[in-house]
Amino acid sequence: MGLVNTLLMVVRAALVSRGRLAIENMALRQQLAVLKRSVKRPRLRRKDRVSRIWSDWRSALIIVKPDTVIRWHRRGFRFYWRWKSQPKGRRPRVDAEIRTLIRRMCEENATWGAPRVRAELALLGHEVSQSSVAKYMKRRAGPPSQTWKTFLKNHMAQTAAIDFFVVPTVTFRLLYGFVVLRHERREIVHFAVTANPTAAWTARQVTEAFPWDEAPRYLLRDRDGIYGEDFIARVKAMGIEEVLSAPRSPWQNPYVERIIGSIRRECLDHVIVLGESHLRRILCSYRSYYNEDRIHQALEQRPPRGRDVEPVERGRVVSFPRVGGLHHRYTRVA
Repeated sequence: MGLVNTLLMVVRAALVSRGRLAIENMALRQQLAVLKRSVKRPRLRRKDRVSRIWSDWRSALIIVKPDTVIRWHRRGFRFYWRWKSQPKGRRPRVDAEIRTLIRRMCEENATWGAPRVRAELALLGHEVSQSSVAKYMKRRAGPPSQTWKTFLKNHMAQTAAIDFFVVPTVTFRLLYGFVVLRHERREIVHFAVTANPTAAWTARQVTEAFPWDEAPRYLLRDRDGIYGEDFIARVKAMGIEEVLSAPRSPWQNPYVERIIGSIRRECLDHVIVLGESHLRRILCSYRSYYNEDRIHQALEQRPPRGRDVEPVERGRVVSFPRVGGLHHRYTRVA
């Protein structure tokens, strides 16, 4: 009968909610504890013994074990020293603006640590402890490394690009324009026009574009046959290393290709070229406008040669025509 009651209790435990079952178990254990104190030794029959199917049955007859008491004491010891080790005053809260600035500095400066970021914040008028800075810094998975954008920017000053473009004249004659571009500030450093481009002529244009002490380290170009042996020898003598794009891959030399597109859209598509001298004057005028007046998104809305912001107090706004009136420059005069 005892075994049957035990099985019924097991089935009932599976159907009753956990909270109610916990309360019921607590009450039953209390009754067993009282019964153990009041009765010396109850007489059990053979069928009442459950040790055959439950070897750990004695653990259910005691509410608290010695190991539990020891575990409670150790947990209390940890809580006590955690409470005792807390600082008496709370750390001041760091503003959201400062937290955003810390993460921004961490992202933009891969080699900076918490002391460097804290010093930079102090120069901006934000007094933050080094531990707070370290808390809000962006965690890196590996060693600090610069981005590809930063790597390429550090080498732009030593990189230039060249390319040819074709311009038809009023008599349907084809002229070849040659452009040399520095990557650092997207500045056009040289224009040339010819009807019969050769390797020797192209080599001479590179010499005119770059004095010997200002030659770039790398020169990007395509695989056009115009760049013959004379050109290769001249560039090598100047200490310039050529970087050739893949066949039929103009996107590998994007800056100079974009310049040629701007020349066509903003200038040549609106005029009829009469001859070499006319095209040369037009390109020189556009070069002056491009380097001094035309803004670029990649240059923080500034021209390649820079341009200062003019305050309103300087005077009224006037305009000056550029490139024959196709474009204008606006400035303030007293």
